Amino acid sequence: MNVRFRLSSPAGISLRSRVVLVLTALLVLVLVVGSITWVRETRHAIQEEIQAATRVAEQWLIVLVDETVRDGDEGLARLMSHLSAVGRVRANQLEVFGPEGELRYVSPAPTYKAGRFAPSWFAELLTPELATRDYAAGELQIRMVPDASRAVLDAWDNVVAGFGWACALLVFGWVVSRAALDRALAPLAQIRDALVRGAEGDFQTRLPAYPVAEVDLLARSYNRLADSLDSTRAQNARLEQDQAFSRELHARLEEERRVIARELHDELGQSITAVRAIAGAIMQRSEQLPPIHGSAQAILAMTGQMQDGVRSILQRLRPGSAVADVAIADAVRDYCSLWSNHHPGVQVVLDLATLNAPVPEKLALTVLRLLQESLTNVARHAGATQVEVSLKRIGAMLELRVRDNGRGFSGAAAPDRFGVLGMRERVSELHGELYFESPPSGGLSVCARLPHRDRTQET
Repeated sequence: MNVRFRLSSPAGISLRSRVVLVLTALLVLVLVVGSITWVRETRHAIQEEIQAATRVAEQWLIVLVDETVRDGDEGLARLMSHLSAVGRVRANQLEVFGPEGELRYVSPAPTYKAGRFAPSWFAELLTPELATRDYAAGELQIRMVPDASRAVLDAWDNVVAGFGWACALLVFGWVVSRAALDRALAPLAQIRDALVRGAEGDFQTRLPAYPVAEVDLLARSYNRLADSLDSTRAQNARLEQDQAFSRELHARLEEERRVIARELHDELGQSITAVRAIAGAIMQRSEQLPPIHGSAQAILAMTGQMQDGVRSILQRLRPGSAVADVAIADAVRDYCSLWSNHHPGVQVVLDLATLNAPVPEKLALTVLRLLQESLTNVARHAGATQVEVSLKRIGAMLELRVRDNGRGFSGAAAPDRFGVLGMRERVSELHGELYFESPPSGGLSVCARLPHRDRTQET
């Protein structure tokens, strides 16, 4: 038996891809959670930083405003001088408005990372809500506006630098995880290759033990399966050899039977015929000599019996030899008559009325061999007193049925005797069907259905 399978790639993604997707999803989840936490903490830190700077600037500005109010016009001039000298005050922008609300002074732009700003979306995300503060300094109005742009820019620069390190870490993690996955999934690749070779009929591969319990269990299961398939293939090979030997032996036996039958017919048959002719001539010339005449009659009777015996032996050796010229029904009838003479205690009932046309020699030989084996089993095992033999055509099938009233089979199925096995092989060669049935009334019914083809249909 040659076992052949075909392995194809299953639909969907591979296990490696699934693991990578899971790891990627976990990493994305960690990044999202980490980003949300970082934004919240950074926003809070910026707020605390600006508030601390604002408190320091506010203390300085209160002192300056008190001096300005106390000294009048001289204080106002000193105030503008101090503001111009100080410029920006610790992450705060100072604006001075006159009595009419006109803008008289604005602190200069920050010199720290001058000209650079974080993206607007990032600034909106991290800039906290900070309130402006107004201070009255005589006729002037001073406004202190908190400015978190530098702190936000520092955070943005940290994000950019961190993103580079994160990309490098991701690439490193991907390389390491891929190497780890390749090493972890290597046993699965070996198991897959073993299964592919098994699908091609090669079961010689055996998988080693693996440190992972689940993979090792799978490998040991495959090894047991391969051992079982190897054993089955070996048994099937031996069975095929035995069957081939049996067919060869059967062919040689058939050939020996034909040779023996030919020798009996040509040598012994001709010799008996010659002896009968001589005995007949002696009888005609010895009518006046009773002793010689009686001996000639005895020789003639004995040679007649010898001819009947030789004819019986020839029918046993070559039961299908006369089928080419005799209808199968006549051949079955002759064999049943011969068998009945040897087993007078068993009544043979024939049903052959509907079959008269000749059949192919191979089919006829198979029918007669099946009949011979069935009647032999009746004589040996059935203990029957009556056997019914039926041969009829049912559609394109030729049905032979042999039914006896004996003891039948003791089990539900036919035993695997050599004769029964031979019957099954003969029927199988002609693509027919063979049944063994035990009717409720007792006995055994053997039914063979064989494809039939008239001589007129043969090419």
